[in-house]
Amino acid sequence: MTHAIVAREAGGPEVLAYTEIDRPAPGPGQLLVKVGAAGVNFIDTYKRSGTYKVPFPFTPGSELAGTVEELGEGVTGFSAGDRVATAEGISCYADYALVDADAALPVPAGLDDFTAAALPLQGMTAHYLMNSTFKVEAGQTVLLHAGAGGVGLLLIQLLKLRGATVVTTVSTDEKAQLALEAGADHVLRYDGFAGRVRELTGGAGAHVVYDGVGKDTFDDSLAALRVRGTLVLFGAASGPVPPVDPQRLNAGGSLFLTRPTLVNYLQDAKERRWRSDEIFAAAADGSLKVRIGARYPLAEAGQAHRDLEGRRTTGKVLLVP
Repeated sequence: MTHAIVAREAGGPEVLAYTEIDRPAPGPGQLLVKVGAAGVNFIDTYKRSGTYKVPFPFTPGSELAGTVEELGEGVTGFSAGDRVATAEGISCYADYALVDADAALPVPAGLDDFTAAALPLQGMTAHYLMNSTFKVEAGQTVLLHAGAGGVGLLLIQLLKLRGATVVTTVSTDEKAQLALEAGADHVLRYDGFAGRVRELTGGAGAHVVYDGVGKDTFDDSLAALRVRGTLVLFGAASGPVPPVDPQRLNAGGSLFLTRPTLVNYLQDAKERRWRSDEIFAAAADGSLKVRIGARYPLAEAGQAHRDLEGRRTTGKVLLVP
């Protein structure tokens, strides 16, 4: 027997129960991984709450780093004892989890399990946002919300390496300091941020807004864009955005609006390895600093969700079996 977090029904963080279960067995093409650390992400809270529909009982978590224990039938390229990470695991809030071999990412020797678990989802999200959804070029102005969050701190650093001007929003002085330490050029509070972005850009506005907050920032995010600017709505930490009249994009200056998700930017093994290899290499050589804001014992998954949803966390939140 082993342990996992199980929700019997949709609801608040209190539905997450530390539960004894049978150890899973790998099927064809799968790896059984002993979890060293599991990442906690907003998408886990959306599934737990019922915002995203999942079958119950349900064990959250798609992100982990750990050690391969068993190989399923037909798996090649991996051996027991290999260290792997993934953003596409199955029920990762557990002592043991299953990972499709195609979605397993080799972990470089220089990275520990905590750092490796902190990178797949948020690191590859930052990578696709700036390289694929809107390819940022040197000299462009980027507005990034929640700059002290897990994606935010990584994306600020990567954008500065690219040569962009980074404007970010935060909610507290502590978070402002973290964003500045990551390299942000300008750190704003949420109130009135659209006007401040226009002031900082001589009235032009940002080339792109990366918005993972959603409902509370959406209107002003559109207002902060320059003509033909792009709003990349990649999350909804404050709640989903109500339906949008496309005419607003015309009125704002022929704007672009997109709602991407990571899975559509991990279409094959080549794309996965491109993104993960670049992110892992940057972390291993020190050019990308990974902030792990909090580690919770696996049994305290409910508290981890409370703190994440209450915006009381910075950087990456991990569960440790």
